Amino acid sequence: MRDSLFEEPIVETSRPRPLADRLRPAALDEIIGQSHLFGEGAPLALDRLKEHLPSMILWGPPGCGKTTIARILAGQLGLHLEAVSPITSGAADLKKIFDAAKLRKGRTLLFVDEIHRFNRAQQDLFLPYVENGTVILVGATTENPSFALNGALLSRCKVVVLERLTHADLLKVVARAEENLGKPLPLTPEARETLVAMADGDARYLLNMCEELASLHPKKPLTVEGLSKALQKRAILYDKNQEEHYNLISALHKSLRGSDVQAALYWFQRMLSGGEDLHYILRRLTRFASEDIGLADPQALPHTLAAWDAYDRLGSPEGDLMISQAVIYLATAPKSNAAYVAHGAAKRDAKTYGSLMPPKHILNAPTKLMESLDYGKGYAYDHDTAEGFSGQNYFPDEMGRHAYYSPAERGFEREIKKRLDYWEKLRQKTKS
Repeated sequence: MRDSLFEEPIVETSRPRPLADRLRPAALDEIIGQSHLFGEGAPLALDRLKEHLPSMILWGPPGCGKTTIARILAGQLGLHLEAVSPITSGAADLKKIFDAAKLRKGRTLLFVDEIHRFNRAQQDLFLPYVENGTVILVGATTENPSFALNGALLSRCKVVVLERLTHADLLKVVARAEENLGKPLPLTPEARETLVAMADGDARYLLNMCEELASLHPKKPLTVEGLSKALQKRAILYDKNQEEHYNLISALHKSLRGSDVQAALYWFQRMLSGGEDLHYILRRLTRFASEDIGLADPQALPHTLAAWDAYDRLGSPEGDLMISQAVIYLATAPKSNAAYVAHGAAKRDAKTYGSLMPPKHILNAPTKLMESLDYGKGYAYDHDTAEGFSGQNYFPDEMGRHAYYSPAERGFEREIKKRLDYWEKLRQKTKS
């Protein structure tokens, strides 16, 4: 069967090949930005792979070389190459490939682009053929394999992580493009840097932009503004339902916790630009207000809820500013996780100690029977004491006193700590 991902079309062979295809590396050492994979002793060192090529998952962002690596491995190791995509192939296509591979004298490398798009049941189809060596599976994915692939399939494959191309790597790609085109791109130095930034780590997208720019014939090099007009801006790489979603919310949360207001604003805008559901961000900010600030600044929670209410009233884009304001407030507020820690500790004790009764002196006695059982006997009404504090025990008698909440010496909790220390002194005084 024809490999639609790799083979040249049967007709129209005289049509010029795209620049990205013309510059596709023919050897591993020509690949830009993944040198950590190909050196001596590295995961994809050819000397090692000639002895044993395992099935593998190539995990990395778009345009970093996953498809190219599969082509080169098949070519340099003398393997028959088959390629499928979940978008165009199903179980019947896979069965044909597996049946043909069984009859083939040489070994078959099966490249599966975007393998994460096969559902769990479809992924199970690969298992016996990978297990018995009918095919060497090379899957490519932009998603975290831990989340996107079956554990059974993942356990049979080596995961190879490809890195996002750096700014320096992409400048090398531009240089190769200009060499192939036989002329420099019509850009000012500033516009050249902007072009690379627009690629967002994707070499294939960058080469497509280079080819488009090469077709232009401006009277003078394009400035940054001219470049923006000449090219459509690339959509930000962001999938609200996949790993990038969790990476960015983690970055936002940790920037807030680290009191880095500048970084927090940046990650918020990254999520906003990517089309994130702002109610999801607001839920996380509300959680942060209690989990990481708590009573160090009691206004953090109402301030965040006010931003949520204002956003619901205004919507985007006007209401986006309210969320930015909440981000700024939370990032610059004093931090304490004392309430969060106290919540967890008390919860653990509640489960550990089971159904212990409160001490009888703090129980109400609405009936004669309960009064005869000493319910409420000896209770000290705190307001009747000189300090408004009796120091009585409120824990179950069988449990003893435990300390859960320990406020930090920051923000409003500094005042709370003074109160707790004062009450503890009174409590000890009542015992003596």
